[in-house]
Amino acid sequence: MSVESANESGTEPVNAERFAREGLAALHRLTESAHADVARAAALIADCLRADGVIQAFGTGHSQAMVLEVAGRAGGLVPTNRISIADLVLYGGEHPSVLDDPLLEREPGIAARLYDLAAPRPQDLFVIISNSGVNNVIVEMALRAKERGHRILAVTSLAHTRAVPAGHPSGGRLADLADVVLDNAAPRGDALLELPGGGAVCALSTLTGVMLVQMAVAEAAGLLLAAGDRPPVYVSANVPGGFEGNLDLEKRYAGRIRRTAS
Repeated sequence: MSVESANESGTEPVNAERFAREGLAALHRLTESAHADVARAAALIADCLRADGVIQAFGTGHSQAMVLEVAGRAGGLVPTNRISIADLVLYGGEHPSVLDDPLLEREPGIAARLYDLAAPRPQDLFVIISNSGVNNVIVEMALRAKERGHRILAVTSLAHTRAVPAGHPSGGRLADLADVVLDNAAPRGDALLELPGGGAVCALSTLTGVMLVQMAVAEAAGLLLAAGDRPPVYVSANVPGGFEGNLDLEKRYAGRIRRTAS
């Protein structure tokens, strides 16, 4: 059990119980308020799959946790591809040292190279995830996807993105470029619990982002089932026959989805 701490003004202690209470309350509010946006997101996903498209998921930093919820996980959709900055090395021939730069995501031209390496088809849906929605590579990827005619589903914090300067020269933000926006309801700066003397601790966006992603996948699966289509879904590779069954499902998307060690 954590040690409670409170400041002189009598604010609530910072501890596990408080984070659980406030985090669960945020999830409850989100699930009540996000139904319309989730339905719109699910329609994009279902339309993509019906058109033999692949869901191209992209994010940087901790947003990659939500990308992993979209692409290549047990219980998830098979026609999904994870785009990562590491693709510059894995598929683009760059030396691994290029990834030593913590500001690489702010360099112009990176998203265009990643897009070309993924070689998406016109019917592919882009799911772009960024809490701030203003980093250069995020906005650049959204612009490239939009220019090429892809639909875009964004998962972002509207509170955060509206409170910080744009990082792309165009002044654009991810939320401005997306066809559908799922607002993860995280506060500016992401951290939920204020600390005495300033600052905050315990990020919220991963909890709410995962909830939104899985709600959208569930709703899309329901749409496909209602139309008589069986959604192509991964089985855990750690159950008998799972790995082999997954390989059979992936054959339909050979050369379009990547599955590397994580």
